[in-house]
Amino acid sequence: MPHMPSQRRMADMVVVPTTPMVRRIDAQDLRDALAMGWRDFMASPTQLLFLGVLYPLVGLVAGRAAYGGDMLPLLYPLVGGLAFVGPIAAVGLYELSRRRERDEPVSWLNTLDVFRSRAIWSIAALGLLMLTLFVLWLGAAQLVYDTTLGALHPASAGAFVRLLFTTPEGWQMIVLGNAVGVVFGAVALALSVVSFPMMLDREVDWVTAMQTSVRAVMANPGTMALWGMIVVAALALGCLPAFVGLAVVMPVLGHATWHLYRMTVRG
Repeated sequence: MPHMPSQRRMADMVVVPTTPMVRRIDAQDLRDALAMGWRDFMASPTQLLFLGVLYPLVGLVAGRAAYGGDMLPLLYPLVGGLAFVGPIAAVGLYELSRRRERDEPVSWLNTLDVFRSRAIWSIAALGLLMLTLFVLWLGAAQLVYDTTLGALHPASAGAFVRLLFTTPEGWQMIVLGNAVGVVFGAVALALSVVSFPMMLDREVDWVTAMQTSVRAVMANPGTMALWGMIVVAALALGCLPAFVGLAVVMPVLGHATWHLYRMTVRG
């Protein structure tokens, strides 16, 4: 007869939950996450050179390409797309915040530690999904332009701006483009708001991380919508002047996202 564990023995067994728990958060938690993100940013100045050069450079290249001609209508979607690819680029920042949380030494070189994480392939898989979403967003933005203002064939940047705000087709593009952007943004937020820091922290697979992120948004729809608006507004401000503000905005948002994850995911 097989040996059966006693009731006492069974009671002593620890059951590890396979599904991470999410908790309710509010606007005060968002303020706290941003404040802690700012402190992380200020406490680790050695990474400022690395990030301060990278993000403005990316923004300037994107802006220059968009002003080159036919890509002008995609300037706004390209800038908005930082919200899609930002969580991927911020993985190194999550590592810095994680180390500070554990009172470990922090240097900008620690951003490279993510490549030694056992979750790196899961991070790469979800990163590829986010990049695909970004490309689809650009395609949708191009389609909106082609079916609205594109029929008027603006010959210059000045003509494009004038037609955008003074014609029915221009206003149709503004309304429809922003509506499509909200849909894509909501999907991106749901998939990534806590998934990337979670994979780095717990080394879970990308599907579990993505599902947890979606559950976190569903448990906190209003708060997460507010977070999404904060991110969009911060990115818009960071683009001024000449995208240089992203040197501050992107790192602060990255660190804050780590703390938002820690506040939201339990178990």
